[in-house]
Amino acid sequence: MVNNQGICLVIGGAGFIGSHTVDALIREGYSVRILDALQSRVHPEGKPSYLSEKVEFIRGDACAASDLLPALQGVDRVYHFAAYQDYLPDFSTFIHVNAESTALLYELIVANGLGIQKVVVASSQAVYGEGCYTCEDHGTVYPDIRSEEQLIRGEWDPACPSCGRKIAWQITDEKTVNPRNQYAVSKYAQEMIALTLGKRYEIPTVALRYSIVQGPRQSFYNAYSGACRIFCLSAFFGQQPVLYEDGKQLRDYVNIHDVVAANLMVMQEAAADYEVFNVGGGREYSVAAFAKIVADEYATQVVPRVPGSYRFGDTRHIVSNIGKLQALGWTPTRTPRDSVRAYASWLAEQENVEDILEYVETHMKKLNVVRQAKG
Repeated sequence: MVNNQGICLVIGGAGFIGSHTVDALIREGYSVRILDALQSRVHPEGKPSYLSEKVEFIRGDACAASDLLPALQGVDRVYHFAAYQDYLPDFSTFIHVNAESTALLYELIVANGLGIQKVVVASSQAVYGEGCYTCEDHGTVYPDIRSEEQLIRGEWDPACPSCGRKIAWQITDEKTVNPRNQYAVSKYAQEMIALTLGKRYEIPTVALRYSIVQGPRQSFYNAYSGACRIFCLSAFFGQQPVLYEDGKQLRDYVNIHDVVAANLMVMQEAAADYEVFNVGGGREYSVAAFAKIVADEYATQVVPRVPGSYRFGDTRHIVSNIGKLQALGWTPTRTPRDSVRAYASWLAEQENVEDILEYVETHMKKLNVVRQAKG
């Protein structure tokens, strides 16, 4: 195995973002070791066939010292991509997988005097909650999560927390966080653990807040995440995609290869140390517009279904300001259409693709994640 650049441990390296990063690291001349638990809900068929034969693969739990410590031996750099982001009522699991595993990582590095040169942790745009808005009377505001009473009435847009009047969404930079669901809380906790302990013990650390990452290898089996996956599967099976709320929610979508470029850049760039960066697509799209991109790619005339339901804990609009990372030389180069085309092509090559959409919708309703407005 070529070892021009050192050894990278990629925790969660069998997953969507992790595996693409592994491929890029190999191309860059790194030796790569993967630690992945291969959770059945994400990898029901076990170790994915797309993993390179050049990597050293360890099946293990990032939350278990008995698995993580051996995986860290001889390693120079660490990417921590292992995460839990699916069924929302599993409160303790979010903290256990996302935050505790990160604390354990630094605990083992410090306690064992491991010579780790850098750690990059994967955070999320979710830490911003509803993000940044502007009120004509009160200037910049950060509204609280929308109330259940408001959502039941089908009133989708947040209001000024001071006067209750209409507010205008803005792109959101890294300065103000406002986590308002359990996933967001766990990811912000992960960031704080990593950046605080990294700086305290002089372990260069970077946290990346990804927007909605899209592209091939995104698991079919996550019930909650992945607009590209959900809409492409709907088109693949000739079904109506479901748009929650009114479909006008704004998001920014970033291509997996642009994310990988950011991952490699911050690992190699000393100016990124002890900083947090947004990694986004640089442009807003409504969810309905994204669904239209998928429909165009599949040349389908199936019209989305808008039943007036909503996912409890979702944000209305969130679009990341990526200027801070762009100042270091990174910028996204691919569009959502590029992501959809690549995912559709990958999906067409898969065998035994299960139609799990109805199950997912039913299961989220059973968990009271998907709720119905009465307005």
